[in-house]
Amino acid sequence: MLVPLVVAVAACSPGDRRVAPVVLSSPSLVPAAWPATDADYPAASGAAACDPRESLTPLSTLPKPGNMPPGSTMERIRRDQRLRVGVDQNTMFFASIDRLSKENVGFDIDMAEAVGLAIFGEPGHVDYQVITQAQRIPMLQQGKVDLVVDTMTITCDRKTQVSFSGNYYDDGQRILVPRDSPAQNIAGLAGQRVCTARVTTSIVTLRNSGVLPYAVDNWTDCLVALQRGEVDAISTTGALLAGLKAQDVDTEIRGPRFTDEPHGMAVPLGQDDFVRFLNRLLADMIEDGRWQAMYDRWLAVPLADPANPDPEPPVTRYRD
Repeated sequence: MLVPLVVAVAACSPGDRRVAPVVLSSPSLVPAAWPATDADYPAASGAAACDPRESLTPLSTLPKPGNMPPGSTMERIRRDQRLRVGVDQNTMFFASIDRLSKENVGFDIDMAEAVGLAIFGEPGHVDYQVITQAQRIPMLQQGKVDLVVDTMTITCDRKTQVSFSGNYYDDGQRILVPRDSPAQNIAGLAGQRVCTARVTTSIVTLRNSGVLPYAVDNWTDCLVALQRGEVDAISTTGALLAGLKAQDVDTEIRGPRFTDEPHGMAVPLGQDDFVRFLNRLLADMIEDGRWQAMYDRWLAVPLADPANPDPEPPVTRYRD
């Protein structure tokens, strides 16, 4: 397989908006994938078992945009006149750069924009901070962002470090391999090099799967590593792999899901008012069809499954 100077090829989204390729002046500018070390795995928190899909009961109704409850997290954000959101820029269909507008686009971006509109009542107040997977929790803990919308799996460990909305998207881990690879599932990669991003649920799963985990900062780095022959496969959630597959026609997604991963929006720990606000917004978006329109626009085509042609919106379980 040739190493390209352009990592990604332009691809049309379901809404026919073109997603930008990741263009490199030289493949040598992309860091190599290296065998994972202890520093590449998230530190275990010792969290008790929990239900990842359980979140706080939503507000009964959303406050009117521009008129947030006094003293609330949302009012502080409104006064600041900006919602600081941590996002990726390397996940096609979720968050990448539109080639024509040069703006962030994707499912996660649309979700962040919906939050901004619910707070301010008009576009233009979302301040995107581009982060890596490993920076998602530290950026919230350090107060550098108000919200992370970045294909972030809700786990019991992470719930001790940040607070989550209900799950806005559900997925599971699979593998991406070159077309000529004999591996049909994760078991077929035993003893082989499998790339994923640092400090993710994916790398924790790989540690226990009989493969040799290799770690990078960004998902597109994994694609380059696969094209260079530094690794034998990539593994993360199916939707993220679909974005990588769209950038290299010589790859295939294989095997069934071998994890169950609900994705949520994350806020600093203890901001219960913001969590309840987000959960009301999510419930409203599912009820009025906005969630489905977003799914159809970005994910319906790349995730098309004949066995499940009409996937249901995610279901959150609530507690007070």
